[in-house]
Amino acid sequence: MTTTVNGPAQQTPFGREARTLDTKRVINYWKDGHVGFVEMDDPPANTYTHEMMRQLDEAILDARFDPEVEVIVLTGKGEKFFSAGANIGMLNQVTPEFKYMFCLHANETLSRLEQTPKLVVAALNGHCIGGGLEIAMAADLRIARKDAGKIGLPEVALGVLPGTGGTQRLARLVGKSRAIELMTTGKTVSFEQALDWGMINDLFEGSAAEFREQITDYAKQFCSPNKAPMAVGHIKRSVQTGAELPLQDALALERELQSLLFKSEDAKEGLAAYNEKRVARFKNK
Repeated sequence: MTTTVNGPAQQTPFGREARTLDTKRVINYWKDGHVGFVEMDDPPANTYTHEMMRQLDEAILDARFDPEVEVIVLTGKGEKFFSAGANIGMLNQVTPEFKYMFCLHANETLSRLEQTPKLVVAALNGHCIGGGLEIAMAADLRIARKDAGKIGLPEVALGVLPGTGGTQRLARLVGKSRAIELMTTGKTVSFEQALDWGMINDLFEGSAAEFREQITDYAKQFCSPNKAPMAVGHIKRSVQTGAELPLQDALALERELQSLLFKSEDAKEGLAAYNEKRVARFKNK
């Protein structure tokens, strides 16, 4: 893994050459066991530029290819913001053509995150606004720190729409009517309200430091030896990809993924442990 290193290009474990970085690092990446952490780091609000999207894209690819990473946690630096979305200062300085390409690349990056066959947890450590929520919605699970901030898509106040997948993913999360209400009013709501509406999966109470520990423990429950990571990843892929297919095609995808799992050592271990009335010990094989 090379993303915490500035300087000459170095080989990654899977052979891709890291890009030589001649600007500040705004995405941090590290591993804790089998959990890969991706952290947006551009204070005060962790807003994203094209450079942050490029670094985020690289971190996603590195985590995707790294066989040691079984779950990805996406979060923001500091205690106040997960992310406040796109950097308005940058958008004011670029051409409409650049804005289009910026949105296109951001969409591609978040689709890559969404399609990576590893579970992605968005740890909402603070306000999750605009494009920040669009990033979080590309994760599979969203866990927030209680009373840490607001959440919403207020882009309408700028005379634009949530253009990094927000109009589509929010409607799929909360239904068309609620999504249209939230986006056309531009209102932000508490994490508690978001939990009631299904925008987030759970709330954890505690300090910022405690939240980090809670998220790490939460993510590790999906890693070996506790869970079979290949099964977790294939469940994700079956749901994420299958939800966009006609039913018969989605069922065929599900069967193919199940066939791959039946051939895995972890499936043999899981079935044997069940018959022997013991706790399975998975190896991600």
